[in-house]
This record gives sequence, C-alpha cells and structure tokens, in this order.
Amino acid sequence: MTKISIVIPVYQNEFNLKPLYEDIKEKFINKIDFEYEIVMVDDGSTDNSWQVMKELAQIDKNIKLIHLSRNFGAGAATLCGFANSTGDCAILKAADLQDPTELLLQLYDKWKEGYNVIVTLRENREDKSLFSSLYYKLIKKFVFSNMPPNGFDVGLLDRKAINALVSLDEKDSALGMQILWMGFKSTAVKYTRKIRKIGKSQWTFSKKLKLVLDSFYSFSALPITLVTIIGTLSVFASLLWAISLFIAKICGNIPVSGYTSIILFILFSFGTIMLTLGILGGYIWRILNASRKRPLYIIEEKINEND
Repeated sequence: MTKISIVIPVYQNEFNLKPLYEDIKEKFINKIDFEYEIVMVDDGSTDNSWQVMKELAQIDKNIKLIHLSRNFGAGAATLCGFANSTGDCAILKAADLQDPTELLLQLYDKWKEGYNVIVTLRENREDKSLFSSLYYKLIKKFVFSNMPPNGFDVGLLDRKAINALVSLDEKDSALGMQILWMGFKSTAVKYTRKIRKIGKSQWTFSKKLKLVLDSFYSFSALPITLVTIIGTLSVFASLLWAISLFIAKICGNIPVSGYTSIILFILFSFGTIMLTLGILGGYIWRILNASRKRPLYIIEEKINEND
C-alpha cells in the first residue's frame, strides 16, 4: 500500500504546531486512503516546541519525532527528515503555515503521474521580500538559468530522489540547489505564499548571507572567476601605472609631492589582495569542513520510530 511521508522541520514554532497538525488533518489526512507518516524534526528549538511535538505524538501514532542535539540549520533538519522518512515519497511542509496545505494533494497527484521531483513555485507572495527577489535573480543569472523568477520551495521527492539527495552528503551547501542539480523527471505546481500570522520568522540576516555564499560557492564558478578578473585588472592597472611613471621619469616630470597618489595605490592594492584572499579563504574553509567528515546533524532522541 502506498505510504506518504510529510517532513516538517521545526525551529521555534511552539504556537504553530497544533494549528499546523489540525490543518494537515483536515485538508490532507481525512481525504486520503493510503498510509501516511508525519516526520517532525526539532532543530534545537529553545522554546516549548519539543513538548508540543510530544503531545501531538501522543494523539497520532503516525507522527514520528526527531530531536537534534542543537540547531544545525533548516537544510540539515530537512535532510534529516528525508533520511528518516519511510514513505514511497516525502513531502516537505514548512511549520510556519505560510504554504497552503492543499498543495499536498496536488503534489501527490503529480507524483502519481510518474514524476520523481515536484517543486512548488511561488507564483505570488503576500509577504514581499527584497532579499528573496534579489537572491533568485542572482541565482538565475549566475548559477541556474532555469531558476524560476520568484524562486521555489522543495515540494515532493520520491524514494529514488531522496536516496540520491542523502548520498550527496554535502556540507555548507544549499538544499534547493542540490535538488536542481540532481535532475530527475521534474515538474512544478504553483502557489501563493501567505503572510505569517503566528510567531516570528527565524530567517535572520546571517542565515540569509550564508545561503547566498553557500549557493555561489557550491554551484557557481563566479567567486573564483571574480578573483581572476580582479587579479587581471590589478596587474593591468599596475602596468599602466608603471608605464606612466617611466614616461614621467624620462620627461623629468616626476614631482617630489607624490605621496597621496602612492598611498592611494597601495591602499587599493591592499584592498584587492584582501578581497581575493577572502574569497579563496571561503573555498579553503569549505574544503576543511568537508575533510573533517563531521555529520550534518546529530540526533539526540527519537519518538515513535518503530511504531
């Protein structure tokens, strides 16, 4: 019999979880005639999320709970949920209630048509975000030309795609970009992203910046190309500077008061060197992090694992 897994990463969502479960029960569980499981992964929440999750697991034995030892990030929690799911396919559901639950049935219908990966396209969004708009434009231009203008969310992966995703075992990477990179037979369903009504988003500036860096370092040659361009321009500028000084020397036009121009050139060269070292350092850090072979996440506790 067909079994569907619903993966829900949880971080600081104590007030969303019960309304979320009731919404899933009303709009999905009560309308299906196949097996299901809900895999909730607590990504080191410091609020009352874990306790609420345990209360829900008492109500519904199809809810599997995983508690991570600390906050590893949404990507790691999502991957943990997929890796511990047992369904023929798994659907990612955000805990913030901003994505309509009706999408679950649409994703399931698309999966029955034979697709391995179904993403959800943000046709419109009530919570306008300058960062998201700029981020997806940059990704479309420099990384994946097939990136939708308003971006996408991970929707449904079948077992083949889940196994491939878990096997990648990439650190400091962007989960959505990995799914685009994998390929497989894919399609999309469109939706309108709602405004968050309960709780506060934990999508901080530092997390946004990390997503941008991970996306470009992992899936684009742009950073290292930028280093090459900067280095070439610096050499070219230095050459022009040397030629101009040589001509001025021959013509006897080198004034004694050249302190300002020399200092400006030194500062420019120093800034260029530091920028290129910073970009190269980003690659070196990722090599070091991968060489440690540390797990992407550590599971502290599981509930209803074998039920």
